[in-house]
Amino acid sequence: MKLTTLGCWGAYPYREGGTTSYLITGQDGFQLLMDCGSRAVTELEKEISPLDLDAVIISHYHPDHVADLGVLRHYFQLYPKHLWQPKVLPIYGHDEDAYEFAKLTMNGVSQGIAYDVKGVEQIGPFDISFIKTIHPVPCYAFRIVERSTGQVLVFTGDTGYFAELSNFTAGADLFLADVYLYEGNENHIAHLTSKEAGEIATESGVKKLVLTHVPPLPPEEIEPEHHLEVLKNQTEKYVKNIPVEIADPHKSWDLGAI
Repeated sequence: MKLTTLGCWGAYPYREGGTTSYLITGQDGFQLLMDCGSRAVTELEKEISPLDLDAVIISHYHPDHVADLGVLRHYFQLYPKHLWQPKVLPIYGHDEDAYEFAKLTMNGVSQGIAYDVKGVEQIGPFDISFIKTIHPVPCYAFRIVERSTGQVLVFTGDTGYFAELSNFTAGADLFLADVYLYEGNENHIAHLTSKEAGEIATESGVKKLVLTHVPPLPPEEIEPEHHLEVLKNQTEKYVKNIPVEIADPHKSWDLGAI
């Protein structure tokens, strides 16, 4: 399984970078888009044709995670028919927000599919299980297991700290964690801090921790030019022998090589 960053800023795009969106490529070539934040389509074009996507999965419906979903559907709807074989794009999301879920379906273009939040959803070569996170709107973390390799990716979506997240993350090859906050802001209602992400990674015994949904700008007391380095250094204080990296557009990881 390969994970490629398309966008990693939290809340809003910044410095030519977009918000949360990742491309997951299976060993068999299956292409799954995970969240579709701002700039996702243009960054995806630098990796593959958007028309080559096999499916999309959405953690929740805040704009920084779905901002480009409409234009992705337009891509499938309006791309000249004589240049490709049109297909309906499956888009998986939760149905706890009926209005937003309904928008996933566009006749002849995309089909919204409610994932089974209490079970395991099979999407291409992946078995995906879910846990509801701590966030102002319904949001789900994903545990993605590639059946052929057994490789495990855990993505928190957006979440504040809750104890069950450690068990959900246990033994992951790569832990992709929402870290929008600096140490000292623990038990937030919406996001993890650098400290909490490090502690979860240690408790769950992951092989690699990658920080995403990172803050575009720091609080006043932290120098803007080095704020992500501060975030990483804070996280590293709470991990034991686990590499910590920060997501960056077009940075990728082969989970088989971790």
